[in-house]
Amino acid sequence: MLNFGLVGCGRIAKRHAELLGLGQIEGARLVAVCDVDGEKAAAIGERFSVPFFTDMHQMMRTQDIDVVTVLTESGNHAKNVVDLANYGKHIVVEKPMALTLDDADAMIAACDAAGIKLFVVKQNRFNVPVVKLREALERGRFGKLVLGTVRVRWCRTQEYYNQAPWRGTWAMDGGVLTNQASHHVDLLEWMMGDVESVFAKSATALANIEAEDTAIVTLKFRNGALGIIEATTAVRPKDLEGSISILGERGTVEIGGFAVNEMKIWNFSEPVPGDDEVMEKYSVNPPNVYGFGHQAYYEHVVDGVMKNSTVHLVDGLQGRRSLELINAIYESIETGKEVHLRFRPKYCKLGGAS
Repeated sequence: MLNFGLVGCGRIAKRHAELLGLGQIEGARLVAVCDVDGEKAAAIGERFSVPFFTDMHQMMRTQDIDVVTVLTESGNHAKNVVDLANYGKHIVVEKPMALTLDDADAMIAACDAAGIKLFVVKQNRFNVPVVKLREALERGRFGKLVLGTVRVRWCRTQEYYNQAPWRGTWAMDGGVLTNQASHHVDLLEWMMGDVESVFAKSATALANIEAEDTAIVTLKFRNGALGIIEATTAVRPKDLEGSISILGERGTVEIGGFAVNEMKIWNFSEPVPGDDEVMEKYSVNPPNVYGFGHQAYYEHVVDGVMKNSTVHLVDGLQGRRSLELINAIYESIETGKEVHLRFRPKYCKLGGAS
């Protein structure tokens, strides 16, 4: 049994706490929580009958913890992870792992030096239709890849951004690309392969925030395929979709719903047994944008620690890969030019003052 502690008791912590605190993850249990806001820490601690703290160092020193999950503001992930690495316990960190590449490198180095694993939360990789899509790609069913598209059309009103002063800021959060769409950016790159270049534009259409609430990105992949990212939190009055489409010379797949969890199209020119059952088996939309992937994600974290499994897991290096792509997108937005990867940002605002 692995003992988990949570650092950060904000909006997403409820999902993590329920999975770990209600015994939904075999081999894992919640033993302590922490937040600098004592009321938030107490609310989760009391609900799940575990000790709660306002100082993560006190929690780590006094509690028997095997894995600590970092759920603080995006801009604080790096400092928290580097500090926690000193305790020699494995670390799970919510997306994005950091805002700058230097911070990501520092996190990876700290965990490597401590001999611990660093897991980045990308739960959509574990959605059952996504797993099925990945399987088809690995079997070569698409042939030559032509076009990959992700769409994030969600609703985040001003009330959402006003709930916490760090939301939508360059120093601590970024906009829709870094926050809401980071999962989808990861999925697109995971499916389509390494990116050669990006060109992007953004707007702050409806929200009163520093960063963008709407963006469009065109991508060229190293394999010659093209890609499109469409991301916005300016949909009204409610969430519309979170989707991915992959088009190849021998097949087309689209996964939609509002959490990349509902198979919409499964067409291949060379059918195989089971294809006729895919639409029925993999067309379940979850109750919210978090989807069903967190449970499978945590199960793989447990396997990653106990059995050294790496199947579909996003480690620090993989987390850095999608962060580099997001930084390149922001670089393109600021310069108005196509940006080639690999690169070091010069004008990207993410992780700095406005």
